[in-house]
Amino acid sequence: MQDQITKDMTIDEIFTKFPQKGQRLAQEMQNAGLNCVGCGASVWETLEAGMLGHGFKEEDLHKLLSKLNAILAEKVDTSTITLTPKAAEKFKEILAEEGKEGWGLRFADRAGGCSGFEYVLDFSEKALPDDVVFHSEGVDIHVNQGSAPRLKGCLIEFVDGLNGSGFKISNPNAKGSCGCGKSQSY
Repeated sequence: MQDQITKDMTIDEIFTKFPQKGQRLAQEMQNAGLNCVGCGASVWETLEAGMLGHGFKEEDLHKLLSKLNAILAEKVDTSTITLTPKAAEKFKEILAEEGKEGWGLRFADRAGGCSGFEYVLDFSEKALPDDVVFHSEGVDIHVNQGSAPRLKGCLIEFVDGLNGSGFKISNPNAKGSCGCGKSQSY
């Protein structure tokens, strides 16, 4: 049986145990109104204490647990890099605004952030000779051969929310991630 997130797990424990889904889990917690993701209380406060202590009801806690565990249950294709339809639509919209229709997405990682590596998304007019090209939702994704093994299996989403909008990446190769979801280690 697959591991599950339970109400008695601390938020820190959730990110430590499931770093490969850390970005998506953090976003879902924030969407539910639990904004202590990444704060000092996340080390000792359980998910239940966080929800109930911030005025949420037991039913809100159960809805959140259901959504978090559904994220854990999602299958990942580790042979490619995937854009969600919303992320592809947003990227194409940005390309049009920039006058770069038909360009690809440069996806990379670089040393930085509090966990070791941070993601880089940029425009790419054409693939370079040492690139691997992935195709998703009508977008070419250009990745340097050296980074490809660390980035295969990534899901790139675009989220809109009160706590910020932007591209979010879930990486099944991550061995650790920071509570704010901005960087990861392999």
